[in-house]
Amino acid sequence: MPKSILPSNAFPAAPGAWRLADEDYGKSAKPDWRSVDWAAHLRWEEIGGRRVNVLDIGQGDATPVVFVHGLSGCWQNFLENIPFVSQTRRVVSLDLPGFGESPLPHERITIPYYARVVQEVCDRLELETVAVVGNSLGGFIAAELTIQQPVRVERLVLVSAAGISSSNVYRTPALTVGRIGAAVMANQTVDNRRIAMRPRTRQLALALVARHPRLLAGDVAYEGLLKGANKPGFYPALRASIEYDYRERLPEIEAPTLIVWGENDSVLSVRDADQYEELIPNTKKLLMRDTGHVPQIERPETFNGELLEFLDGKAGAELDREAA
Repeated sequence: MPKSILPSNAFPAAPGAWRLADEDYGKSAKPDWRSVDWAAHLRWEEIGGRRVNVLDIGQGDATPVVFVHGLSGCWQNFLENIPFVSQTRRVVSLDLPGFGESPLPHERITIPYYARVVQEVCDRLELETVAVVGNSLGGFIAAELTIQQPVRVERLVLVSAAGISSSNVYRTPALTVGRIGAAVMANQTVDNRRIAMRPRTRQLALALVARHPRLLAGDVAYEGLLKGANKPGFYPALRASIEYDYRERLPEIEAPTLIVWGENDSVLSVRDADQYEELIPNTKKLLMRDTGHVPQIERPETFNGELLEFLDGKAGAELDREAA
């Protein structure tokens, strides 16, 4: 059994620290996601008797990319990344059952179940070989999919992925907290859009998730982070992430793997990145300075450049370094 790691001991940035952030932080990527007619690329797929909301955009001869969102997320977690990647590749993302526009499934939510959902979406869209990018819970699911489908997953990208320290959390207290959190979220009546648009409330709402929420554009904070809240899948997915431990199986992953982590992640310890690097054989690691739990939203321009280099196989032999 791999050695135990404590949950993250990083704290949110001090008040006013956002003034010292570099110009890369919060800088929107190009092409601008606001110029995309997203509705034209959304479709429903029926899986297990329930509809799943799927985004299918872009084309090209390169391996398609599948983005998998995190807890309390939705496909919009990758708004800043999809337009860039879809310039040269087909891109697919989805609302996991119980999140976004996808209703709860009939069956019990587990990490292997979510991996099978992603697999079936790929089957429905006739995607034989893919690269998979997952953030937080989505990284957990992406790695599980790679274990289940080693031939299908050509490359794997883990962005602040759950699955290491999340498996060490004391289950009863964690589930109690999760149950309270789910109940609060389910009954929340506040206007998340209004919260996102105001710098001070945005800072308070997202301080544990992003390093400098004040520097994120209000519409990005809403669409990419707050829009996915208050969904029925929150507690079942939290429980699933705590109950499932796949660390002994991670060495089975043969696909080249890129690990991207914010050095100041207050949700999942940056030390988890070291464990992923140790357990997965063919792994590169990229740490992003002054960055929290969602590097793809906090530093999308840098993230996109590193992602495309890795997907194209252009990353150097030794990628372990700090960025931004």
